Amino acid sequence: MFLDNIWLIPMFPLCGALLMLLFGQRLDPQSANGHGHEPPAGKKLISLLCPGTVLISFLFSLGAIIELGAEGLAYKEVVVFTWLAGLKSATASGVLASFTADWGFLLDPLSSVMLLVVTGIGFLIHVYSVGYMAHDGGYYRFFGYLNLFIFFMLILVLANNYVLLFVGWEGVGLCSYLLIGFYFRKKSATDAATKAFLVNRIGDAAFILGMLLIFTTLGTLTFTQIKPAIEAGGFQPETAAFGVLSAITLLLFIGATGKSAQLPLYVWLPDAMEGPTPVSALIHAATMVTAGVYMVARSSALYVLAPKTMVIVAVVGGVTAIFAATIALVQNDIKRVLAYSTISQLGYMFLACGLGAFWVGIFHLYTHAFFKALLFLCSGSVIHSVSGEQDMRKMGALKDKIPITYRTMWIGAIAIAGIPGLAGFFSKDEILWQAWSSNGGDLRWLWVIGFITAGLTAFYMFRLIYMTFHGVSRVEPEAAKHVHESPKSMTVPLMVLAAGSVLAGWIGTPVVFGPLHDALPSVEHWLAPSITAVAADHGEDAHHDTSMEWLLMFCSVGLAIGGILFARRIFDRQTEGDPMQRMLGAGVHRVLLNKYFVDEAYNAVFVDGFAKGGGQKMTDFDLAVIDGGVNGAGWLTRFSSRLTIWWDTWIIDGAVRLTGFFVKFSSYPVRMVQTGLVQNYALVLVLGIVVILGYFVF
Repeated sequence: MFLDNIWLIPMFPLCGALLMLLFGQRLDPQSANGHGHEPPAGKKLISLLCPGTVLISFLFSLGAIIELGAEGLAYKEVVVFTWLAGLKSATASGVLASFTADWGFLLDPLSSVMLLVVTGIGFLIHVYSVGYMAHDGGYYRFFGYLNLFIFFMLILVLANNYVLLFVGWEGVGLCSYLLIGFYFRKKSATDAATKAFLVNRIGDAAFILGMLLIFTTLGTLTFTQIKPAIEAGGFQPETAAFGVLSAITLLLFIGATGKSAQLPLYVWLPDAMEGPTPVSALIHAATMVTAGVYMVARSSALYVLAPKTMVIVAVVGGVTAIFAATIALVQNDIKRVLAYSTISQLGYMFLACGLGAFWVGIFHLYTHAFFKALLFLCSGSVIHSVSGEQDMRKMGALKDKIPITYRTMWIGAIAIAGIPGLAGFFSKDEILWQAWSSNGGDLRWLWVIGFITAGLTAFYMFRLIYMTFHGVSRVEPEAAKHVHESPKSMTVPLMVLAAGSVLAGWIGTPVVFGPLHDALPSVEHWLAPSITAVAADHGEDAHHDTSMEWLLMFCSVGLAIGGILFARRIFDRQTEGDPMQRMLGAGVHRVLLNKYFVDEAYNAVFVDGFAKGGGQKMTDFDLAVIDGGVNGAGWLTRFSSRLTIWWDTWIIDGAVRLTGFFVKFSSYPVRMVQTGLVQNYALVLVLGIVVILGYFVF
């Protein structure tokens, strides 16, 4: 029942989106103006309908996944109709291939993980939004955009080919633009939305080129046909040179760096915090930004044949992880700390994928969705309680005033820090082990980066905890009067996500856990049918060196605990000035606070340089050369036409007129007689007769 109708999964939120965007204002006319304290019946209906559509999708997805496992299928593909067809192109092997793209859906272990993340956590965020957005204008519009985002995200993860995946890919980009710029009267929000849209277009252009190259190389864009096409073409790992498969995978990865905010296309994500907090939790923590990781894992059959690209993926992921973590150390906006944390954790995921451990990247994606959504929603609860304030320097001593928010956020913080028993520990530890043992140990410097990043993560997360909830209150007096715990519609999702942050990682226990690992479900085995394993060199007996894995595990946990205790020592008391500035020094602190001046460099080069300076030069070139050429061609055309008119008027027409005048002049005597009038001829005849008669008579 469920498997044959998986195409319905994205349809439920689509219906909700259409109802809201077409008829939502009639349901909640107050929402359009942003006034009214008592929720009208229409708003209550919206509060039930929009989260309800996502809940139905979650339950339908769960049923389909259970059926997939019960029937022992590797995947289930449902083609609704053939969408694009007719184009033919010669492939690299010389075969004339017909381009087709179905509107088809693929449910397999990989897409099933994403389905549960998108619909499950998406539903909790919808419920949270009911309380968070209760008094904001555009209530129906917000939920319409949110439902539309879920629809496109489900299209992305269920698509059975790259073209349909790209439809979802672009759709979530559009919805991200709408949701980031939801407060459209706020210039910083509209600027952030525009920035996100433009930066993502750079990556999307590379993604399109990668898709075209896949088709011209393999003759197909359908996921289930990629691996057979590779085997039929006899492609081998491109170890010696950077070949066509390496080019394909690099182009796809550039697309992923845009969507998943990796160097150098990460700059849009911190600014995206201008949107409402539920948007940050849904789009920029749990779903949209993980689309790039999902796409790379979905393309594992290509990546395993492009080891040079995989090294690039691992290096970019590792460098991004530590780069963003260092920036997060000194940020004061509570949401921006979490934004840079997201960039850092996404770097961890790409590090795992670049090492060939695609399942570990997806595992961390799954655990990260729980604790990062929890942290973002908790930050929203904090902001809600202090009347919209986001600066942690104006918080403090909130733990007893908003206890549920504090406890759940504390759980999220220790989860992301990698404390044993919580979700983040299992996935982070597995990534570090892969970095240590993969490629025969040639890339162990990436383990060093990951190890240091783990310590930085624990430190900046508990810097956030202590600055926000501990010490003395720095809340503005007016806001301090209204500090209160969030309503149940907000706190219940926090508790559910906190439970997930504790329990979600137990499906990926390390092999060294022995009987416990064997007794629990294994995400690695579940994902195996969907992911092509890389023939990695783990070194001699590396997998069996349990003592080394235990040692590395204890080191990373010890570093995390050290980071937590260090943060407590510095921030769990009132101090004058900025402790981070004293500790790092004014110069380093300024560089980190200004995010390495990357935005300023981009503005100087691309905005002021290309857009303004380069744009002015292009304008001058357009005026002088392009328009000059056009104007010159116009002048030449007008001149030649005038010359042609003169020649035609005085030479051609003159000769014709002269000939006509000569004929007319020479024919004048004849024309005097040949009038063509019968009466004239009769008169002449009569006169002639009279003359003749007169001659003979006289």
